[in-house]
Amino acid sequence: MELTEQEIVRRNKVEEISKYCNPYPEKYEVSHTLKEASVLDDETKDVSVAGRIVFIRKMGKLSFLRLRDIEGELQVSIKIDLVGEAKYQFFKEYYDIGDFIGVKGEMFTTHTGEKTLRADSFEFLGKALKPLPEKFHGLTDTELKYRQRYVDLISNEESRRVFLGRSKLYSFIHRFMAENGFLEVETPILQTAVCGASARPFYTHHNALDIECNLRIAPETYLKQCIAGGYNRVYEIAKCFRNEGMDTEHLQEFTQVEWYASYWNFENNIEFYQRFIKDLLMELTGKMTIEYRDQLLDFGVSNWNRINYVDEMKKILEFDFLEIEEPSELKKKIVEKGLFSMADLEEYKSISQIIDFVYKKKIRQDIVQPTIIYNYPAFLIPLARRNDNNSKIIDVFQVVACGTELCKAYSELVNPMVQRQAFEDQLKAKAQGDEETMELDEGFMGAMEQGMPPISGLGFGIDRLLMLIYNQSSIRDVVLFPLMKKDN
Repeated sequence: MELTEQEIVRRNKVEEISKYCNPYPEKYEVSHTLKEASVLDDETKDVSVAGRIVFIRKMGKLSFLRLRDIEGELQVSIKIDLVGEAKYQFFKEYYDIGDFIGVKGEMFTTHTGEKTLRADSFEFLGKALKPLPEKFHGLTDTELKYRQRYVDLISNEESRRVFLGRSKLYSFIHRFMAENGFLEVETPILQTAVCGASARPFYTHHNALDIECNLRIAPETYLKQCIAGGYNRVYEIAKCFRNEGMDTEHLQEFTQVEWYASYWNFENNIEFYQRFIKDLLMELTGKMTIEYRDQLLDFGVSNWNRINYVDEMKKILEFDFLEIEEPSELKKKIVEKGLFSMADLEEYKSISQIIDFVYKKKIRQDIVQPTIIYNYPAFLIPLARRNDNNSKIIDVFQVVACGTELCKAYSELVNPMVQRQAFEDQLKAKAQGDEETMELDEGFMGAMEQGMPPISGLGFGIDRLLMLIYNQSSIRDVVLFPLMKKDN
């Protein structure tokens, strides 16, 4: 490993520090976080804090430094008269930007109005062997930012804001769901059936059981089994995995929230989700408007826009797509209308894939303000309940804002006979080349046959929601450690 001149100097300092103290001590007693200390009254004594040094101004008899952690910063003054000459010289000689320090002293406010801790004593808590990049103005290389998130968090205020917000979001979800009668559960990541969503899975082999498994694409079927077992309202914050394409809004590993409520329909979920989002925005931002992609999105209106999926698609296509049963015929009609070329449609094998493509290109991408999309064709979502008045329609809604899907919710299918037929139809689609079909899950079917009450469920991606709230251009900007190719 080739070291820079700075890295060599810092390693030599570790050796020198070791003559006086342990440069990597076991612990340090902290009375306040940096954020807590920054609002203490002047003359508060015996304040003990710790953090990383991100700024140092060393002078003859008085030095200043700035400490930082994920939540806050605090200025510290070190004066030779208070800490002693030997200790002061030790500080000037061996402390660098990036090092960790523990400081104990009294709070005061400088003549410039900045809250400061006046040090009575300090301790070395850890030598940084590498300097911070670019005078800690942040990482400008996007790939390096993802690979070295720890440096990004140290040096980039926006990243700290986003990831602190992510932690607050998790806390909010747990609190909000508990307050509304939902119980949190955990369902398996390793599964034996590809079920819960239409997606291509990751496969693996379970050596101990000698069986083929897949990583979870959605927690849906297991959460519904909980409902069959007697849970009234249940939710999970679930890691999910889909072996599909990667773009600014999709990752193969992502975090999804799903909840299910007995005796609700999708209209109940519309009301609940609106309340969830409004409370969440007030918690994280203090307002119900979001600036995203140069648009001001207003989530505070009492009634969000609504679009009937089937009616809008019929307007776009100028024919009744629900009457078509063959993918080739559907493609031909779309091409005849001049909407897309056959090359545009070539990769889509099933009617559901084709229609979903048209919807995303001709409807969804043009939606700006929060909008409820409802009245979906039944072939798009096999696990949803069919409308009582029209069996080709399902009771589903989706919320879209600025062309981005934020959630999807159903009045769930609980008729086991209809569900089994839906699974068999999925098997036919798979035989036609659709790799994103669901498999027949006999464990889930057993739960349904045991009996289920009316249910409504909703799912949304945490990562995509955070993109919207914090106006981030890529989903990887809201994931702490996105998967990258090996760095050669």
